[in-house]
Amino acid sequence: MSAVRRKFGDEYQAVGLAHGGAHRQRQRFVDKNGRCNVQHGNLGSESSRYLSDLFTTLVDLKWRWNLLIFLLTYTVAWLVMASMWWGIAYLRGDLHRAHDETYSPCVANVYNFPSAFLFFIETEATIGYGHRYITERCPEGIVLFLFQSLLGSIVDAFLIGCMFIKMSQPKKRAETLMFSRAAVVSQRDGKLCLMFRVGNLRNSHMVSAQIRCKLIKSRQTPEGEFLPLDQCELDVGFGTGADQLFLVSPLTICHEINSKSPFFCLSQRSLRSEQFEIVVILEGIVETTGMTCQARTSYTEDEVLWGHRFLPVMSLEDGFFRVDYSQFHATFEVPTPPYSVKEQEENLCLSSLLNSPISDNKSRREQFFSLDCIDIAGEKNKLPSKLQKISSRKEDLPRRALRISSSNVEKTCSTGDLLKIQQVSPISNSGDGDKRIQLKALKINAESLTLSTAHLEFQKKPPSMCALEMKLEDNLPAKLRKMSSDHLS
Repeated sequence: MSAVRRKFGDEYQAVGLAHGGAHRQRQRFVDKNGRCNVQHGNLGSESSRYLSDLFTTLVDLKWRWNLLIFLLTYTVAWLVMASMWWGIAYLRGDLHRAHDETYSPCVANVYNFPSAFLFFIETEATIGYGHRYITERCPEGIVLFLFQSLLGSIVDAFLIGCMFIKMSQPKKRAETLMFSRAAVVSQRDGKLCLMFRVGNLRNSHMVSAQIRCKLIKSRQTPEGEFLPLDQCELDVGFGTGADQLFLVSPLTICHEINSKSPFFCLSQRSLRSEQFEIVVILEGIVETTGMTCQARTSYTEDEVLWGHRFLPVMSLEDGFFRVDYSQFHATFEVPTPPYSVKEQEENLCLSSLLNSPISDNKSRREQFFSLDCIDIAGEKNKLPSKLQKISSRKEDLPRRALRISSSNVEKTCSTGDLLKIQQVSPISNSGDGDKRIQLKALKINAESLTLSTAHLEFQKKPPSMCALEMKLEDNLPAKLRKMSSDHLS
């Protein structure tokens, strides 16, 4: 089955996407071709802003409207100016005396509207056939000629410039930038990643190509505000510079899913119930024209394939690398955990606690003792600061005594004979009450170790620390004992 998918990966993905789209179709924010499905309505008086930027408005119009405006503008201008020349000839009476050789008209050889229209075209296009011309006895014709030249230059600059800008727009260059039909989720370098593929069909490069990703998803803030199209940035390598592309061959863009990613809690099961859209924006400078180009696409939750990877499209041939674009959209399945990154981290933390290695030289007594010490330390942290300082000095010695006793227990277990505790070296009279507590603890442990190893039983719990703590509290002042008892209660 994997071989079939590897061979017919492109067709398999197309069928899979079509099948998934038939069950779950919803409105896109950005189409696959990059067109944004946003319409502005109820502008009211704000629509006048379009006229204030008429040039950009004409450039943004569709081609059919541009061509219609282009033709209508020139047609109306020609008819109006031709009518003005015909009006001058009519008011001066040149139409009735056009064939009189002794009469000097305003414009020679203009005797009807078609002849006036041809004169305007000859003047506007600077053709100058020489048959029709302005005489020096027509000042109003000279003024109209100057006005016609200025108006014609403005109309030509506006409309021809608009058409040139529209033809040179880099939108067509964006059509030769490809995006994979689907995005995939799989592991790369031991990390779960969201990946998609981009490619450049032309040999000319995209200078300073940069890619960005936006996650569009509805959410509700803690204050109760509902955001229907909230935009969140997806990290595709901003810190490492991986978002700066050298787009010579198809590249796979990778978004690492970690604790900072919006997909931190996304799993294979939750992917089926999620609703989001990933908008991809690729920007760069066209090498041939120097204009900035932007290509866009989007991926919905139906177009994200869990546990897939893209097929390689690069191959080495004689002296060059060949790109096979027939496999550009093809994917194949790879083993991928169906859990989210959050669940994986929780499971890893739990397994590390359960399977933590225990040192062989530790007895069960020492393990329980360490746990009790943790609990006692936790209770100690709840005490006031002054009481903590005093308690820490009082507790160091009993704990040292218990550690010595636990080490002595290990030694007595290894001998197999009756245990004998050596005489503890005498303590100088200058020792304080803490050293006497230590000596007393050693004597108690020595008495419990004088039994034979045959009748020696390990206690499940270490020597209780409660008695020692009570003795320590007896040595405290009355106010501190009251504060400690109230705090612990």
